[in-house]
Amino acid sequence: MHPVQALKTGLIGLFLAGIMLASGASAQTRDVVVFAAASLKNSLDEASAAWMRETGKRIVVSYAASNALAKQIEAGAPADLFFSADLDWMVYLSSKGMIKPETRASLLGNSLVLVAPKGSTVQIALQPGLDLASFLGGERLAMGHVGSVPAGKYGKAALEHLGAWQGVKEKIAQADNVRAALLLVSRGEASLGIVYKTDAVADPGVAIVGTFPEASHPPIIYPVALTKESSNPDAASFLAFLRSDKARPSFEKQGFAFIGKASSGS
Repeated sequence: MHPVQALKTGLIGLFLAGIMLASGASAQTRDVVVFAAASLKNSLDEASAAWMRETGKRIVVSYAASNALAKQIEAGAPADLFFSADLDWMVYLSSKGMIKPETRASLLGNSLVLVAPKGSTVQIALQPGLDLASFLGGERLAMGHVGSVPAGKYGKAALEHLGAWQGVKEKIAQADNVRAALLLVSRGEASLGIVYKTDAVADPGVAIVGTFPEASHPPIIYPVALTKESSNPDAASFLAFLRSDKARPSFEKQGFAFIGKASSGS
């Protein structure tokens, strides 16, 4: 065979092989990639396992603070679904055109509690005029970062509402997410911490010593939506499952209130 003809034949072969490889890859179903708030871990792990048993498909979940996940999605991280611990970061991505607004739903509600290491017998009335600093002594109050992490923002709002913020603002150990704040208390590295009720339920190393009044902070709502860049049909199926009665027990047993209301727009 002439060298030129041989080269052409080789190139055609490589081209056809590339098509076959691409076809094979597209035929395979990709994992559904979920970016979810750290406080969802126990319940979402259980719900994901139930969906995988039912469908034979696979879920991969990345847990972190909602602000960090939103920024990663904005930077191009290949997530199919975003499950936030507050509305602000969902609105943020929506304003950037990075979610599919018709898929957005406010799915869960939560409450905010004050925790101490397991075995603590103190009970603290979380009401106006609270002197939380007197309960801390020389130790720290663990919270998520108050400027970005949802649980930290809710916690600061609650402390300001009760008049306790000025007394403790210099005593705060700020963590990257709510589960990290919880761990500080569970390990005894902080004498008190502000976390979600669901986090406290999930960790036997802490005790709830007070519950913040609902009126002391904005409503704690967990919205979920598909990302704009997701083209995985299984992601829509998983979102539908999360909004169904099949997933409800996984969330309610951890202390979440199941809202399940659709919300379009930003």
